[in-house]
Amino acid sequence: MTIFNIISQAVKPKRFIIMIKKIFLRFFDYQGTLNYSENLNWLESNYILFEDYAKGIDPYLWENSKKVCEKIKHEAKKKLKKISYNLGGGGFYPLLYFLVRLNKPDVILETGVAAGYSSYAILKGIEENIKGRLYSSDFPYFRIPNPEKYIGIIVPEKLKKCWELFIDGDSINLPVISKKIKKIDIFHYDSDKSYNGRKNALNLLKNNIDSSTILIMDDIQDNSFFYDYIIKSSPKKWYIFKFEGKYIGYIEGL
Repeated sequence: MTIFNIISQAVKPKRFIIMIKKIFLRFFDYQGTLNYSENLNWLESNYILFEDYAKGIDPYLWENSKKVCEKIKHEAKKKLKKISYNLGGGGFYPLLYFLVRLNKPDVILETGVAAGYSSYAILKGIEENIKGRLYSSDFPYFRIPNPEKYIGIIVPEKLKKCWELFIDGDSINLPVISKKIKKIDIFHYDSDKSYNGRKNALNLLKNNIDSSTILIMDDIQDNSFFYDYIIKSSPKKWYIFKFEGKYIGYIEGL
């Protein structure tokens, strides 16, 4: 069935090209100026607890964020129990809800949706703020049948009115989204974890990012892109957080 599912997606020209690129980058991607061990040591030496950071800004909002995200987690588990496939975990969705509620952004862009933990948290924050819109870029899991129907499956229907979802992969989706919006207030990157995938995404959105954009990047332990990026761009603020054993990069003031 897995082979059949892959073939059924590969016969779609746009998806076939993206699938080939993903396979190529998995084996031949540039890892950055630090090797895996050096990068991991640097991350471990520089990360801080997000809870401490959030409490220092707004302890009441952080407590509320934890409660909201516990509810999201509970609802997600109930829905995902009914599905035979592993759709992967969510990004650091308590951080995303907290930042959306705190900053009240007009435009949020995320790459990587999967089951929709992050999308749910962002959209819930938008609902509470009564302002904002989420643009999401994703690419269906090509190993399972009818993968499109599982993208964002945990997101409640009532929250989708403030959501635009694109599912042809970042290289196709991001130029389309870039033309629809002016400035990105919060950008959550959680799709292609390769070095070049991250680099290409930021390049495609360079006209929509300015010094007030907040950038959150998941799984920065996979290569040293985040390290290289902050060395090159010298942002005003940058932090490293840890969530469920993985590292998340945060940049403000590019």
